[in-house]
Amino acid sequence: MSNGSNQSWGITVLRIVVGIVFLAHGAQKVFMFGHHGVTGMLGSMGIPLPSVMSVVLMAVEFLGGAALVLGLLTRWAAALNGFDMVVAILAVHLKNGFFNPMGFEYPLTLLAACIALTVIGPGAGSVDGALAKRE
Repeated sequence: MSNGSNQSWGITVLRIVVGIVFLAHGAQKVFMFGHHGVTGMLGSMGIPLPSVMSVVLMAVEFLGGAALVLGLLTRWAAALNGFDMVVAILAVHLKNGFFNPMGFEYPLTLLAACIALTVIGPGAGSVDGALAKRE
């Protein structure tokens, strides 16, 4: 296996794992907290238009996470989830310092992964790659 192929599959691992994380967080918001619960959470954080933003947040994490797992619209899904992490860091985690459980180290790591996927693309084994080969 060539070095380029190894790198491409390494990116695939990153994409799928990051996608699973966002998909799980999105599923939690969609199926456990629901629109009302997420709206209340965002409202308590001072996020403007919490009812609208809750729909956006749930869609970005759930659908964007699924898109990352599949490697579909990878750069868009990664960029939107990266923006989600910027908001999470600024609105929630920054005031709690660096370390978990409430610090910004975890969302910062996800932000870095999203930036990498936005810049590099989906890696091997993606719907994006399969579609590009058809053109």
